[in-house]
Amino acid sequence: MELSTWLLYISVISILIISPGPSALLCVSDGFKFGNKKTIPTVLGGASAALVLMSISAIGLGAVLAASETLFLVIKLIGAFYLIYLGWAAWKEGSIKIEDNKSHDNKEVGYSSYARFQKGFIVGISNPKDLLFFIALFPSFINTDLPPVDQYVVLACTWFLLDVSFMFLYAALGTKISPFLSKPRNMNIANRTIGSVFIFLGGALAVSTGVNNKI
Repeated sequence: MELSTWLLYISVISILIISPGPSALLCVSDGFKFGNKKTIPTVLGGASAALVLMSISAIGLGAVLAASETLFLVIKLIGAFYLIYLGWAAWKEGSIKIEDNKSHDNKEVGYSSYARFQKGFIVGISNPKDLLFFIALFPSFINTDLPPVDQYVVLACTWFLLDVSFMFLYAALGTKISPFLSKPRNMNIANRTIGSVFIFLGGALAVSTGVNNKI
């Protein structure tokens, strides 16, 4: 692939990934709850979801999704309701201390590595920004005159590395503010703020989906 195309791709996806959204917010949340190391499954879940969407687009199913309004509507609605569920869950655990979170057995539902990976994956796979990018814009970076597999590997690795790097920065942000959140009252406020944002994002996605479906 041409260097100019690759550099343009990096510029576009860097802005897309680093802009605050559901996945970034989730990484900040898990960062201050569990610390950087235990946020790895969350980050990898979101990055893996992006690779799945990229793969679908790369093999030509992006056009199918774009043509199927019903399928696209279902995916967006699932993502919207899941974001609302995450917001409700954050409100429920508003008074949990950070120390208590870190002492929980990893086998508990909601605190296991698999649960964090699954949460990151679901938020990532339903992220409206990523959905629109991989369906509408990603195919334009692939030159049909060149071997598609080689191009896909370069684009996929570039996305994965940038995605993981930026999400770890968000997780680190959450970890840095953990001393402030060690107080139950501050933790309560933070969880309810995050919960409210998740609910707002989910509601906005659901409303936009309904509006676009009527147009």
